[in-house]
Amino acid sequence: MFSSFFIKKPVFAAVVSIIIVLAGLAAMLNLPIEQYPRVIPPQIVVSTNYPGASADTLAKTVAAPLEEQINGAKDMLYMNSISEDSGNVAVNIFFKVGTNADAAKIDVNNRVQAALSKLPEQVQRQGVNVRERSPSMLQVIMFYSPDNSHDITYLSNYALMNIVDDLKRINGVGDATIFGAKDYAIRVWIDPLKLSKFSLTTTEVISAIKEQNNQYSAGKIGQEPIKDKQMFTYTIQTPERLNDPLQFSEIIIKANEDGSSLKLKDVATIELGSSSYNMTTKLNNAPAIPVAIFLQSGANALETAKAVKKVLENSSKNFPVGLEYKIPYDSTTFVEISIKEVAKTFVEAIILVILIIFLFLQNWRATIIPILAVPVSIIGAFAGMYALGFTINLLTLFGLVLAIGIVVDDAIIVIENVERHMSEGMTPKEASFKAMKEVSSAIIAIVLVLSSVFIPVAFMGGLSGEMYKQFAITIVISIVISGFVALSLTPSLCASMLKHEHKKPQGFFKLFNNFFDKATSGYSYLVKKSIRFSLISILLFGGLIFVSYDMFKVMKTGLVPNEDQGTIFMFSYNPPGSSLSRTEDLTNELNKLIQTDSNVKDIITLAGLDLATSSQRTHAAATIVKLNPWDDRMAPDQHANAILARLNALSMRTSDGFTLGVLPPAIMGMSIAGGFEMYVQNRSGASINELGNYVNQIIKKASTRPELMAVRTTLNANIPQYKMSVDTQKAKAKGVDIADIYSTINATLGSYYVNDFSLYGRTYKVNLQAQDPYRNDIEDLKFIFVKGNNGELIPINSLIKIDKTVGADLVERFNLFQAAKISGQPGIGYSSGDALKAIEEVATEILPEGYTISWVGTAYQEKQISSSSGQAFIFGIVLLFLILAAQYGKWLLPISVVLAVPFAMFGAIVATSLRGLENDIYFQIGLLVLAGLAAKNAILIVEFALQKQKEGMNLVDSALEAAKIRLRPIIMTSLAFTLGVIPLVVSSGAGAASRHSIGTGVMGGMIAATFLAIIFIPLFYILVSKLSPKKSEEVKEEI
Repeated sequence: MFSSFFIKKPVFAAVVSIIIVLAGLAAMLNLPIEQYPRVIPPQIVVSTNYPGASADTLAKTVAAPLEEQINGAKDMLYMNSISEDSGNVAVNIFFKVGTNADAAKIDVNNRVQAALSKLPEQVQRQGVNVRERSPSMLQVIMFYSPDNSHDITYLSNYALMNIVDDLKRINGVGDATIFGAKDYAIRVWIDPLKLSKFSLTTTEVISAIKEQNNQYSAGKIGQEPIKDKQMFTYTIQTPERLNDPLQFSEIIIKANEDGSSLKLKDVATIELGSSSYNMTTKLNNAPAIPVAIFLQSGANALETAKAVKKVLENSSKNFPVGLEYKIPYDSTTFVEISIKEVAKTFVEAIILVILIIFLFLQNWRATIIPILAVPVSIIGAFAGMYALGFTINLLTLFGLVLAIGIVVDDAIIVIENVERHMSEGMTPKEASFKAMKEVSSAIIAIVLVLSSVFIPVAFMGGLSGEMYKQFAITIVISIVISGFVALSLTPSLCASMLKHEHKKPQGFFKLFNNFFDKATSGYSYLVKKSIRFSLISILLFGGLIFVSYDMFKVMKTGLVPNEDQGTIFMFSYNPPGSSLSRTEDLTNELNKLIQTDSNVKDIITLAGLDLATSSQRTHAAATIVKLNPWDDRMAPDQHANAILARLNALSMRTSDGFTLGVLPPAIMGMSIAGGFEMYVQNRSGASINELGNYVNQIIKKASTRPELMAVRTTLNANIPQYKMSVDTQKAKAKGVDIADIYSTINATLGSYYVNDFSLYGRTYKVNLQAQDPYRNDIEDLKFIFVKGNNGELIPINSLIKIDKTVGADLVERFNLFQAAKISGQPGIGYSSGDALKAIEEVATEILPEGYTISWVGTAYQEKQISSSSGQAFIFGIVLLFLILAAQYGKWLLPISVVLAVPFAMFGAIVATSLRGLENDIYFQIGLLVLAGLAAKNAILIVEFALQKQKEGMNLVDSALEAAKIRLRPIIMTSLAFTLGVIPLVVSSGAGAASRHSIGTGVMGGMIAATFLAIIFIPLFYILVSKLSPKKSEEVKEEI
């Protein structure tokens, strides 16, 4: 016998266990720490810029050609593109979980290169950038000047030149982006009236700048091949590009033979300014420059955040006087505290498990044995996690917390059986041999059964598969090690540590034993009655299954619970088309209202940024509200949900625009904010206005559904605009090139990218634009001229037609079709699953043929997970059945074990529903655990009943005796597990919602599996044995 070897050689058993612990400790110190396993779909971003182009033009001429080439990339899930009026275009491509991000980036980049020839010439000059990054921010670093000695342009460029490049080189950083970047630029502000005075046009000025601000090459003197050999070759140096406003002001536009000339400074103002003025950024209402850190796909958040802080700490030593930095937003703070809270729960669980063991065993020597055995299984699991490439995250830690109650069972089963035989007069060694002979097969069966429930989820794909896998396999590793320890270390410790002395318990223990004896008698009575009235018992069981199914159908569904992460995102919108200065006034007003709440620590303001689309829109603003630490917000009205409700109410007081506050997504990187996101696709080829009408109908209808709140869209197709067209007949008659007309208008009203200049070792842009008095009104076009074929100046407004119209400032496309994003939150008291169902019903009711909806972000993953989790559970039960059938050598007997599972599910569903929690990933993981544990309890009874039958007992008596004898270890192990999860159920602070979700269901299910299932298991065993074609003896009908 396997165990007898270790009973005879206790030192060998101890050495093996010590090696397992040392391997686990070594692995634990090297395992990375993160909130969740790597479940975020890799994202590749393709971006470029086309200054002056409208959103519609960008979508058709830039986004569409790129998408056509990118479409079909290997393992692509979906893609969307955003084209802004600011000239920015971004195509976001999302890949399946587990896809190699580097390979995906190379694939996308190759496809982009194939599309370059189809893009406008100015876009090709700007270049197309392909990068990989997570869609959510890891950190936001704010650079500011407390004494206002440095302006915002200086802060932006100092960060760019001295810090951002270092941050981008950090392993794990996907991107470091300056929001509202004020990159240096030579700004040439032309005066159209002066141009007309000197008979010049904008295109002539551009040509002069390009010609004289250029880097030319002139070759070498004496370069081979030459006929006459010479000693030296001489490189010819040409003038470098211009690098300051004074040099640019001396550019000659016209020169006369008499030495006089017309210079750029005569028709324009030249300054060193910023390339963009589309955003203003503040920290606590003071000017500051934010640098957003985006995580690389698959990178470790905690390690990356630490590396970022270290780089900043080193860089700050060389900061100029008057420059400081702060990290007001750091998503890893929540992760760190959540992990610490789970670790605290871990310790509490161990203490409670030890107390319950001592209560039942009433012997410190016997109690010490599982205390020594359990750490071997738990710590040893880290070695397995390391070998499989797992991380220390919430899922693996939850697995270990639940594993405490599972692995202690094996030790308890052995000790309890040894103690029972010692009470009959055997020595500890004899009792150990005898006990292991009886329970070894049961322990092996339990290990196989529990593993069989969890192993199928290891083969699931996608986000749910990855989350299930790390949780389940961590438990399996613990269970396997626990099984080995129960067959080796535990019996050897029993043989060497237990003493052959059995004093009668006194005091509390005597009362407890008397109570338990009475409970055992009561239990035996109930078992007898369930067998006698078997039909009623079966009907009750059927009713339980029916009630469970009925309650399960109406449970709220979700992906993972929303947590208080200490942050609130606020989205502000002024009427479409509003100027940036108007939006700044809105944010200033909002900030004053937010600061009235004492729970607010910092406020980051990004005026001109629409955080929902990460695009620049002058009428939009994003505000990131950082709350005080969790320890300072213990009261219910200080929870993020309560603060969010107050801030949303306060935001209604602003005199202009409207503001909506939301919590961050439960899984950072899955989407920008919590709630759901979907696209309405226009596959019919209809106009964007028609798409906008249907989307607005959906939003209007959604406002009447209680399951939904704050439903909104990024599309606004009714923004006031002008439509311009050239009178081709007139232009050609005057000899004016149509391209000249449009480029002149672009250079006047927009910001025309002329070429580049060098400063501080970096390359910056030269931008040309009309002075602001000449671009305030459409009527100002009368001051802009082009030249005809005879050299005469022709006002542009005489060659064009302008009409007032409405259009979109931002055009989105999804999977090659024009689309509009709709976002929203579940209504109060409703789950994300309720919200998804409601918005889908609304969209189906309103959208005609040719329009479809597509889920993205968290909603996409939630839709995917609903079917896969059910399949994994069914496969787990089937595998459990097959393993038991193989062990017992009978096809029907395993049914008596499997029928214990519905009781656990019933308890989990009732407990979760009573607490108002959702059917999410944690609940479903809990069901897997319960299936294994309920089966384990049944195995203990069935195994013993089989042994008693072999010893000569009849079927009914063997079932009754097994139930009676195994009641104590079943109650002991089940209570140990139940008390072990109580810290999860009653926890508070950061990450409490996740702990409640997994703990509540598991605790409720375990209580039902312990106090209900064990009454029915003997009946199931008898009924199944009767149905079996082979019976070793006749059944006595009387009890």
